Amino acid sequence: MSLRTPLGKVRGLGSAKSGTDHWWMQRVTAIANIPLVICVMGIVISLTGADHAAVIARLGHPIVTIVLLAFILSITWHMRLGMQVVIEDYVHGEGRKIACLLANAFFCAVIAIAGVFAVLKLGFGA
Repeated sequence: MSLRTPLGKVRGLGSAKSGTDHWWMQRVTAIANIPLVICVMGIVISLTGADHAAVIARLGHPIVTIVLLAFILSITWHMRLGMQVVIEDYVHGEGRKIACLLANAFFCAVIAIAGVFAVLKLGFGA
C-alpha cells in the first residue's frame, strides 16, 4: 500500500516536490568543485612570489578568467544549497526559516556578484 496519491505517482514527485532536484544539484556542484578548486589552487600556487604586474597578467588571461568565473559560480551555488539544507533542518518557526532562507540567498548572490565583478574587471583589464 502506497501513501502517494495517484497524481504524485504519475508526476514522480515526492512530498516536497523538488527534493531530488536539490539533491542532484548539490552533488553536481560538489563534483564540479573538485577540478575547479584544484585549478584555482594551481593558479594561486603558481603566483606565489610573483609581482603585482605578473598577477594581473595571469588573472587577466581568458582561460584563467573563465576558470575563476566557473569556480565562483559553482562554489557560491553549492554554498547556497548546503546552507539551505541546514536552515530547513535546524531553524524552527516558519517566519524565522523564511527570513534565514532569504538572507542565505541574498548573501550568496552578493558574494557571487562581487566575485564575478572582480574577475571580469581583471579579465577585461579595467
